[in-house]
Amino acid sequence: MTTLRFVERLADLVDGIDVVLSDIWGVVHNGLESFPEACEALHTFRSRGGTVIMITNAPRPADSVQRQLRKLGVADDTYDAIVSSGDLTRHYVAGHPGRKVFWLGPERDSSIHRGLDLTLGPIEQADYIICTGLFDDETETAEDYRGMMLQARERQLTLICANPDIVVERGDRLIYCAGAIAELYRELGGEVIFYGKPHRPIYDRAMELAAERRGRAMPLNRVLAIGDSVRTDLAGAHGFGIDCLFVTRGIHAEEFAGVDQLDPASVKELFGHPPRALIRELKW
Repeated sequence: MTTLRFVERLADLVDGIDVVLSDIWGVVHNGLESFPEACEALHTFRSRGGTVIMITNAPRPADSVQRQLRKLGVADDTYDAIVSSGDLTRHYVAGHPGRKVFWLGPERDSSIHRGLDLTLGPIEQADYIICTGLFDDETETAEDYRGMMLQARERQLTLICANPDIVVERGDRLIYCAGAIAELYRELGGEVIFYGKPHRPIYDRAMELAAERRGRAMPLNRVLAIGDSVRTDLAGAHGFGIDCLFVTRGIHAEEFAGVDQLDPASVKELFGHPPRALIRELKW
């Protein structure tokens, strides 16, 4: 293993790359504002013939994600398509019609079940759980749900996790996501089905969309993932067999403050499987 260094620009890495699979939250925005240089980098890659598929653990359909991006000033021509964990969760629900579901998450995620054949009900009557997040992610942690998860385990309910992220940025703070509750439930012995990174289905779907736009299936050595999470973005890319450009300004920012390069021992400790390169923030 060699020393891992920072690159200054996306342009330094995209020779021979046709498709970029880019994370959204932490790469192109922080939940409150977009990062203009990151958006410009992806737009420039597209203008030079590349394809950009946004892959996100947002527990909402792609059209809802797009509306959020527009509100934050991320132009539609920054990317070719969006694949969300919300869409994959909706596919599961559509395949299990007529069930009673306990939905655990904030009201802003209600589009997860829009137009689907299900009935929302209390946990005591539910056939399974859809978790899109915490009811109040400003004040709560997963531990606030331990009692609820013990009750779900007693009923042997499957929990469908529509966002495997543990935390994401919101401005300059980190807030808990559905993945935190899902991991607690799994530790308690409950059954969890995860949709989103680092799990393979979201990458399979992203590559299907890339193939549609390019007119052929793309070899994995011509694909680059971009993300800011070791647990989801880096692990997912490695598991799928593609290189990853790791953005350090996101949820791991404190670990990389003042670091210019990483020796092999530090790379192994931080990453396990190293990314192709590090970049502080995405720019062309």
